[in-house]
Order: sequence, then structure tokens, then C-alpha cells
Amino acid sequence: MQRLEQLAVNTIRFLAVDGVQKANSGHPGMPMGMADCAYVLWTKFLNYNPQDPQWINRDRFVLSAGHGSMLLYAMLHLAGYDLSLNDLRQFRQWQSKTPGHPEYRHVPGVETTTGPLGQGLSNGVGMALAMKILADRFNTPEHPVFNHHVYAIVSDGDLMEGISSEAASIAGHLGLGNIIYIYDDNSITIEGNTELAFSEDVPGRFESYGWHTVKIDGRDHEAIAQAIQSGINEKEKPTLICAKTIIGYGSPNQAGTSGVHGAPLGEEEVIAAKKNMGFPSESSFYIPDEVREIFCKRKDQLKPVYDEWTVLYKDWQISNPEKFELWRSMKDRNIPEDLEEKLVAALPEKPMATRGLGGKILNLAVTLVPSIIGGSADLSPSTKTNIVNQSSIKKGDYSGMNLHFGIREHAMGSILNGMALYGGLIPYGSTFLVFSDYMRPAIRLASIMNQQVIYVFTHDSIFVGEDGPTHQPVEHAAALRVIPGVTVFRPADGLETAMAWAFALRKKNGPTALLLTRQTVPVLNRDSDFNPEIIQKGGYVIARENQDNPDVILVASGSEVSIAVEAKTILEGQGKCVRVVSMPSPETFWQQDQAYQDSVIPGHIPVALIEAGVEQGWHKLTRAPFLFIGMRSYGASGPYKVLAEKYGFTGSAVAEMAACWLKEL
Repeated sequence: MQRLEQLAVNTIRFLAVDGVQKANSGHPGMPMGMADCAYVLWTKFLNYNPQDPQWINRDRFVLSAGHGSMLLYAMLHLAGYDLSLNDLRQFRQWQSKTPGHPEYRHVPGVETTTGPLGQGLSNGVGMALAMKILADRFNTPEHPVFNHHVYAIVSDGDLMEGISSEAASIAGHLGLGNIIYIYDDNSITIEGNTELAFSEDVPGRFESYGWHTVKIDGRDHEAIAQAIQSGINEKEKPTLICAKTIIGYGSPNQAGTSGVHGAPLGEEEVIAAKKNMGFPSESSFYIPDEVREIFCKRKDQLKPVYDEWTVLYKDWQISNPEKFELWRSMKDRNIPEDLEEKLVAALPEKPMATRGLGGKILNLAVTLVPSIIGGSADLSPSTKTNIVNQSSIKKGDYSGMNLHFGIREHAMGSILNGMALYGGLIPYGSTFLVFSDYMRPAIRLASIMNQQVIYVFTHDSIFVGEDGPTHQPVEHAAALRVIPGVTVFRPADGLETAMAWAFALRKKNGPTALLLTRQTVPVLNRDSDFNPEIIQKGGYVIARENQDNPDVILVASGSEVSIAVEAKTILEGQGKCVRVVSMPSPETFWQQDQAYQDSVIPGHIPVALIEAGVEQGWHKLTRAPFLFIGMRSYGASGPYKVLAEKYGFTGSAVAEMAACWLKEL
């Protein structure tokens, strides 16, 4: 290795070490071991432009091993992104641009929020898939406007997490040859050597998934470069470069130990490590001028690459005006002004399950909003999310409209995040509500990153019926509602389903979950002057009282709204004055101004809440007397109408419970 290259690698290595040491917190070991791979990748292969960090054809670099975040921050600073040396000094501090794990939108160049292991690897699969889909739609033989790679550094921990197996399997199946991942094979985790829990043949495993694999010495620059180039040359398979490294390389007393994984070296060891590597030890955050010059030259080398693409893009725009207009619409995720009106007009005038209604709405929506793309975890016949008369996305042909994630819910969630992060797409994924548990980490990250992802969760209650308690969600609606930033809609009929889909398509700053029924629900009656868009306030009066000052307000969501309406009729026959409120999205309702909330649920009137789930969260609804009619156990196997009777979800049962409760007040 040339002296100057060694100096540059040590600069990267010790920027990371100094950042962790100053914060007295962090993970120095991985950056120290992977500095060589990062240097070769960023100075010889990665295409980027700090002056246009959102350049659509940039190579994506994902640090899936997000605990080593100082490595990424060092590279971004040296490469000329808007990240100063002082920002590096503020590593892990309050409101700094350099948080403990990379966070999307904190600084240009961070492509996704990583930290939970396996998520970045899987996000990268979504980014690579998004590029393939857009390339198929927009590239021409003369104008390959989408033709970049997705790079990542992944760790032992990433590969141990189950999500990585799911994501790697689908990446190989789809032939995503634009993926090149470098595996930091340092044999160390927090508890000690990986032999404690990890002894598989990693290259063999990935080869079985359909990946191209290469094994190298992670400090041999020639071998690193050859391996990356082999990944670039491999067009049909994703590439995993297994780089054998030493965690904490350069530290005389801690290299190769678990102690250097997640703790600062200590002042004395920092000095010893710098001396050991022949690096100036008298100052911290030191960057030699000649190292800065290397990255300045790289920036100069990349300018013609960017300029040539810009010329290509402008020529493509002129030569393909229809494609360009479509891309501009997709890039901006444009939504027709009359979307709600068109979706409502397409509703059938007959009772249906909301999953079936949702499928009809989705099939119309994709013709109105070209950014929509998605599929299911092997359940589209049940979730009704297949786009009819459209082909499936498959290896070598990404022109279809239907994605098949297989039985891989966790990877599906993370891949959707990667597709959303890529730009130009509004991704959706579907499965049964009970299996949202498998996706929860990815849903949470979609919310943290404010990404527009739509989840279609069907079979939304115990009324799944005969499949029994393993498939009957009880706590899942509540569990989704408590995730900050996630909007949950549980519509009661077709009109609410259409409004929920429209809400999800208009919400660009976070994910939306649609909870839909397996069983048929009736078409609900509303006043002739009813404005459907009021549904998007999350809660509204669907059936008013027959005189002033109701005795009770029945609030329900989803399929239980029709039960509440039936109970109202029974109670009114007993002389009660009853209002019914449909509450498809309580968290959206609580975002409305207090005057609107009070107009729907006045604070002094008793409220009975009906939902075939747990009570969690509903206590916020009122300070007046409150009755919860719901589930306090798991369900059981049986026809859904039998379950409704046994668990008290009929109009007569609700009316009886409400009447008895009102007598006790």
C-alpha cells in the first residue's frame, strides 16, 4: 500500500476514534477495521455529488452496521458533504448532525436510518428494486438514466438477524445485480467471538440465495478494488464481498477483542494506536492536507460523470416528453385534486368486506396515481391487493405492477422503506393484521424517517372466525396506534375505505395502516348532505340522536359501527336518546381542534366504546363515564357470527350492556 493511501486510511480510522473518544460513547472498532474498504469504495467507485446530494442516479451507500456511524460521518466530511469538522466533534451530542446511529435527513448523504441490525441491508434491497422498476419504466437504449449501484457495509450482526435472510433471499430471487454489499467479517460481537453463536458458511448461504460472493482480505486495497469491480461486472446477481478484517485494527491492546466493539479506546490507548499506525498523536480530528487533496481530486473526477449524466437526462427529457412528464409526476408523488370523488364514484352499492372494497379502490387508484407500487406477503388472494390484468415483477422483467414478497413480512416492511426512500414511488404491502407483529420494527422506522408507506392489513378482528386465536388480532390495532407518526384507519364500509385510501395517498410525511375486514359489512346510511371528506378527520357523527342532549354516545370503529347503529335503534325503542360516532382513526380525531372534538363527543355525555379488540388507548376519548365493550381475552375458533354472539358483538348485546350500565350511573 502506498504511503499516501495508508495516511488517508488512518485519517478515516482516527477521525472515528477521536469522535467516539470525545463523546465518551460509541463504537470505534468497526470503523477502525473497515477504514480500508471504505476508502477504496469512496475514492475509486462510489458515484456521488455533494453539491446535489439528491441526484437521482447517485450510487446509494448504506451503513447497515449503523453502530459504526463515525465511519460514515468521516467519509461524508472528507467527501465534501455539508458536515463540518465541528459536527464530527459533536458526535452523539444533543441536536448534533452526527447522532449515535445514522439518521435520515439529519445530514445529506445519510440514505436511511440504521441501527437495528438487518434493516439497512434490507432497505438497500428496496432501493435496488426501486431502481430496477424505474429503469424499466423510463430507460431507453439511448438514455439509461437509471443505472447506478447500491452499496452497503454489513456486519456479523446484520447477517444474524432473520430479516437479512428474508431480504437476501428475495434479492437473489429477483436478480438484483445492482447490489454490492461488503461484509465486515471481523468475528467479534458484543459478547465475544462469533463462534459463540455463529458458525455458518456465510458465502455458501448467500450463494444458495443466488448471490455472487467474493472472499478477500479487508486491508488489501487491490483485492478490495477487484472484488468491487467484479460486483459491478456481475449484472444478474447481487454481490456479497466477504472482507476478513480485524475489529479495532491499529489498537495495540484492544484490536480483535469484543471490548473495542462498543466503548471508547481510552485516552492512553488512542495515543498508543496512533503511534502504532504511524499517525500524528499530538492532536485529535487531524486531517493532513494531502488527504484532503485525495478527496478533492475524487470530487473533480466525479464532476464529469455527473455532468455527462445531466446532459443525458436533458436529452432524454427532450426525446421522451411523455416519460419525462410521468417521471415528474411520480417524483413529486402528485395526487389528483378530485381523487376522493373518483374513488367514491367507483364504490359498489352492495355490502362487501372492506378488504374487497379496498381491492377495488386500489385497482382504480393505481390508474390515477402512477407512483403506487406494491404487493403482499403471499396473501394477495386474501388481502385483495393484486392489480388485475397486470403482470408480476420478476427477475429480468421489472415492468409489472405486482410484487410478490413471499412469506417474508419483516423484509417486506423494510424493503418498502427502501423503495420509499429511493424516491418517486408510494409503496404498499399487505398481509393479515395479526402478522403486523413481524413487521413492527420496519413500521417504526418508516415513522421515524417520515416515509410514505401504506400497509394493507386485512382479517382485522376475531371475526376472522374459524382460523382461531392464532390468526385473530386482538391487541394489534392498539399496538399500531401507539407508534408515534403511524396513522391507523379501520374503516366501517366502502365510503370510509375510499376516504382512508385517499388519506394514505395524500399523507406524504409518514406511514398509514389500513385495517380491513374479512367478513361482509353493510353499506351504512348517512344524511343526504353528508360530506365524505369529514371521514378524514378520524371521527364523526354517523347517526344523530332523535332529540337534543343524548343519553349516551356509542362510539365504534370498523365492522362494529353497524353493530352500534343497530344498538341505537334498540335503545331508542327503550326511550333512550342515542348518538353513534364512527371512529375509524382515533389518533387522527385527536389531532383535530377541540371545538370539532367537542361537537362530535361533548365532554359531559357518557360514552360506550365498541371495538373487537383491547381497550388500550381508548381511555383518552372522554372524561365522562366510559364503558368499554371489547375483548379482554383471545378469540376462539368458530364461524364469525357465532363469535359475535358469544363475545357480545351484536346490536342486542351492546344495547343490553349499555342500558344496564346507564342504570348504574
